[in-house]
Amino acid sequence: MNLNFDYVNHYKADAEEFDYFENRLGATLHDEKRVHEFIMSKVKDNCKSILDVGSGSAWVAAEFIPLNKKVFSLDISKTNVVKALKKYPAENHNGLVADSFHLPFKDGVYDLVIASEVIEHVISPKVFIEELYCAVAAGGSLIITTPYKEVLRYVLCVHCNKKTPVHAHIHSFDEKIFQQMLNELGIENFEQILFGNKILIFLRTYVLLKHLPFSLWKVIDRIANLFYNIPAHFMIVINKKK
Repeated sequence: MNLNFDYVNHYKADAEEFDYFENRLGATLHDEKRVHEFIMSKVKDNCKSILDVGSGSAWVAAEFIPLNKKVFSLDISKTNVVKALKKYPAENHNGLVADSFHLPFKDGVYDLVIASEVIEHVISPKVFIEELYCAVAAGGSLIITTPYKEVLRYVLCVHCNKKTPVHAHIHSFDEKIFQQMLNELGIENFEQILFGNKILIFLRTYVLLKHLPFSLWKVIDRIANLFYNIPAHFMIVINKKK
């Protein structure tokens, strides 16, 4: 598949056609909640500024604005950024319309950079990581989440008659793939975490598990993966030295 497509206009149009802020329901809502909680559990206490790359529904702003963190919601679509600022207006919430491959600020600006469920969409994952890592301040972190070992699926586009990836997911990741990219970038200080057991998701156990606190859910999820090692999500936390 040719990945040299016009991603800038694609995601601008995508934001116009689809509402990133629509309410999630059922298993999807619960799954997203646990991804967000896992990310939040890795945020350092001394973190003061957060760059949310591909901010989408602006959940990062919703969670961290009340904690007096400076949040910068970055998206390639002006539509999403405007909606984010309108939904979560605050002095410590700012919007940035920019391409994550060409960030419009100097290096080492943010204590934390978050890119949740974004890297599977981008043309060059390694360049994406490199650019985001540069934005992290000394002693700060870069947190990335993505589906784990996702089986990429395609449909035939009715307009161009070419193979089109479902959900615009053009890459699939596992530990080896990330390890290779980070080695090539000279990044050594990182942690990899697998979570979100697929059996629990497919059996719709969210009906019960949604009532559990994150700490207890995490234990159950870990046990499930010990018996059936099929996690749905992959998170990498990269820490930059001071």
